[in-house]
Amino acid sequence: MPAMTPATASGAPYSVPPEPSRLPAFLLAVAAHAVLLGFLWFGVSWNNTEPVAVEAEVWDMSVQTAAAPPLPPPPAPEPEPEPAPTPPQRVVEPPPVERPVPKAPDINLQREKERKEKLLKEEERKREIVEKRERDEAKKKELAEKKKKDDELKAKELAKKEADDKKKADKLAAEKKVAADKAAKDKAAKAEDAKLAKIRADALKQMTGAMGTSGTAEKSTGPRADAGYVAAITAAIKSATAYGGSTTMPGNPKAVFKVDQLPTGEIMSVRLVKSSGVPEFDRAVENGIKKASPLPKKKDGTVERTLDVNFSMKDYD
Repeated sequence: MPAMTPATASGAPYSVPPEPSRLPAFLLAVAAHAVLLGFLWFGVSWNNTEPVAVEAEVWDMSVQTAAAPPLPPPPAPEPEPEPAPTPPQRVVEPPPVERPVPKAPDINLQREKERKEKLLKEEERKREIVEKRERDEAKKKELAEKKKKDDELKAKELAKKEADDKKKADKLAAEKKVAADKAAKDKAAKAEDAKLAKIRADALKQMTGAMGTSGTAEKSTGPRADAGYVAAITAAIKSATAYGGSTTMPGNPKAVFKVDQLPTGEIMSVRLVKSSGVPEFDRAVENGIKKASPLPKKKDGTVERTLDVNFSMKDYD
């Protein structure tokens, strides 16, 4: 790894320092080898000194007559002869060894050592910073994932709550609509019943003397007509008649028709007995009578074979 100069540490452009001289290291190696060779030579010359040899003879002058004992004890060991005093030896002093003068430590090596230590400390600091940054990033990522999961869970709960609220609202609206439709149907039914009652009353007033009263008597002596039957026929013909003309003509014109029908209520013929004076109105009523076929029956299932039907223009206001 290239050396880091103070300029590099402060952010200045990096420059490669010059390589230190190798001559001091070479001289130091030569001196160390010379000292080692001197110690080896001194050790060899010291071990080659020959020691002085000493010889001695021991004489025993006493003569003993040996008896023949039955079991002689083992002879005692002879005492070791005392060595003769050796003359003092001359101590040979080793030649003086020239020791190299210690040199002052190379300033370049010291600087290189300090530089390497500084680089190691700087790398250690950078590694700690990177590790701390990685731990912080991992912690941030973990917190972000946890927050994301919490947000998704909250969103699901909110969506579920909104769906439940919407279902409740839709159910309530449907119930209200059903109730409103029922109320509207009841109101329409009541209105229709009232309308039919009015039509029946009006038809009863208009047709009590017209249906089955072809005579000239001032008061009919025949059987009275069924009011419900008359009202049903009047309603059927009126609902089938489509007249788009004006109904504000003076005198309330009236058209009278004679209708022949089968027992099933199907119309066989329609004849204009008296015109209203308005041909369009006469044709509209005639077409309405034909379209109403088959006409309603009585409660007992029978019909009047011949009917005198009259309609006034005011009936279609």
